[in-house]
Amino acid sequence: MDAASGEERGTTERVLALLGLLQQRQVWTGPELAERLGVTPRTVRRDVGRLRTLGYPVHAGQGVGGGYRLGPGQELPPLLLDDQEAIATAVSLLVGAGGAVTGAGDAALRALTKLDQVLPLRLRHEVRALSGAVESFDGGRTPVDPEVLMTLARTCRDAVEAGFDYPSGTALRRRRVEPYRLVASDRRWYLFAYDLDRDDWRSFRVDRMTGVSARTWRFNPRTAPDAAAYVQEGVASRVYSHQARFLVHAPTATVRAQIPASAAVVRPRGDEQCEVLSGAANLDAVLLHVLLLGHAFEVLDPPDLKNRCHTLADRLRAAGTPDVAGH
Repeated sequence: MDAASGEERGTTERVLALLGLLQQRQVWTGPELAERLGVTPRTVRRDVGRLRTLGYPVHAGQGVGGGYRLGPGQELPPLLLDDQEAIATAVSLLVGAGGAVTGAGDAALRALTKLDQVLPLRLRHEVRALSGAVESFDGGRTPVDPEVLMTLARTCRDAVEAGFDYPSGTALRRRRVEPYRLVASDRRWYLFAYDLDRDDWRSFRVDRMTGVSARTWRFNPRTAPDAAAYVQEGVASRVYSHQARFLVHAPTATVRAQIPASAAVVRPRGDEQCEVLSGAANLDAVLLHVLLLGHAFEVLDPPDLKNRCHTLADRLRAAGTPDVAGH
């Protein structure tokens, strides 16, 4: 049994070594691979078959210039990275996730979370040191500490409670949460979590967190609302003292292209209409913003905003009417 296990482990190591060679160069001849691996060409052919079974599209060409080549497949199989390649990949993902990289940041964080599961401990300090030496002057998303993002991503992945200090009025208060998702907006990162002290769902701006740590308690995930929708509604509406809803007579896709996701929630209401939910400290600003979209619309809520429409309309008409008596 031990001999069989040792033989299987030797085959696995040899197949991984073959994969590493195929990823280094475009074409290898059979004899070249056999010499590098210390085996016969027949063994190389068998190992190539094993890679194909695992989903790696290894092509074999005949004649002059022929040989084994690793080609693109229908799906993305695992990559084999050496230490330096793993460090470079992790640093690039950290910079993409933690910096002001709009759009690619959430994908970078998902990829980094997967890489984090298999990254050897001996490489982590090198990744941290190199990522700390990279700066960006690009605009867009508010930069956050990539280590904070990784800590929160791990707690979401492993269903482990998190703790952090967060502003509450003029003071910082320690929060204990069950983290569920990290959500990227066009400007900021948010943590969607269940607040254990307030017994309710909350979203937190990652750039406002300090003292972030993973706790030792695991939790059983609750039935959660849609994280992205919850965070977007909070950013666009709930954080403001006043909220308003409008029925806009234009297709949803048209209106979504006109309003940033952080400014309003746009919901479909048939093919030619949509509902817009937004908030502000002063609803005149929201009203004028919807007006300037250039579509017919109706005020749904709050009722007194309809009266405000008439007041502002009278004021605009007066501003556009010539003063006959003065001329």
